[in-house]
Amino acid sequence: MSKSEKTAVIVESKEWYLAAYAAQGVPTSDHLKLRSVPLSLTLDSIPDSHVAVELLFISIDPYLRTRMSGHEDGLYFPQFSLNQVISAFGVGRVIRSKDDRYNEGDIVLNAFSPVAEYCVVPADVLIRKIDPAAGIPLPEYLSCLGVPGFAAWVGIGVLGEPKPGSNVFISAAAGGVGMFAGQLAKLKGCRVVGSTGSDAKVRLLKEELGYDDAFNYNEETNFDAALSRYFPNGIDLYLDNVGGKMLEAVLNHVNLHARIPVCGMISQYNQTWTEREGVRNLLNIVGKEVRIEGYLVGSYLDKFADFATEMESYIKQGKISSKLKIYRGIGSFVESIGSLFSSSNLGKVIIEVKPAS
Repeated sequence: MSKSEKTAVIVESKEWYLAAYAAQGVPTSDHLKLRSVPLSLTLDSIPDSHVAVELLFISIDPYLRTRMSGHEDGLYFPQFSLNQVISAFGVGRVIRSKDDRYNEGDIVLNAFSPVAEYCVVPADVLIRKIDPAAGIPLPEYLSCLGVPGFAAWVGIGVLGEPKPGSNVFISAAAGGVGMFAGQLAKLKGCRVVGSTGSDAKVRLLKEELGYDDAFNYNEETNFDAALSRYFPNGIDLYLDNVGGKMLEAVLNHVNLHARIPVCGMISQYNQTWTEREGVRNLLNIVGKEVRIEGYLVGSYLDKFADFATEMESYIKQGKISSKLKIYRGIGSFVESIGSLFSSSNLGKVIIEVKPAS
């Protein structure tokens, strides 16, 4: 905070709220609106066991789109209410505290941070304190040490159970989950191929993230033929992030007892269910005895400490690399969420609300 903000009794906090549901397509400024609200920072105005937080970084993830459609299906996350501030994972700095567990200056992680500049929240919703001296950049707590990294870790290590030499395919491989999923599979001795949406992302996967091979799905007219080229010996593990035509093609190339952890289906998020593409070859699941399992990371929180310990070790040893796409300022929310559904961003999308220093 600036000197004037530290001494302020009331701050004007900009926040994003849902003005209208977007049943189809990518949400725009017609659906998402920015407003300024006064927020008192006097201790008397902060309830007991609450803290006032200045937001530093906000995580932009595809699941947010599913909470803006006005109907519950697919991921079955509760819909945001109209005129309600949008919430997301965030990293912030405590600037006032009426809870003995937190002091001014503490850096904290919150799964339900408003997409805003400031907030007052119950201390119990904070997931953890972050040690800035640990040598890990703060945005990584929303990336490799956040939901994307955890989703990759659960999908590959807990559900996928790959063996050395397994043939592993990752869709949306340069996205927040995919870039870590491929690296985790490589650390387990697998051969890993990814699909992504641009030639630049193909280079990223092969040159920086350790993938054995990768292809640009926008350049492929036939996914089935592409998978024949990249997996002549079949697919043992497929981490599905896109669904649709790619999932159908994969089912023509699965080996006996293949595993398909389903993390998401981003190709389907902007359509109502009656307009989504069906998968026509589900009978292959029976003949190849394939295990397909959808999952939400909230069901595996008992394993989060194990994940954090393992991933922090990989980061410090230089075994895991990360790629971030940072948008600057709270005003960039609409642009940042739109980028998830294009080929414009490389890596995990994060908003830097304010510099951490």
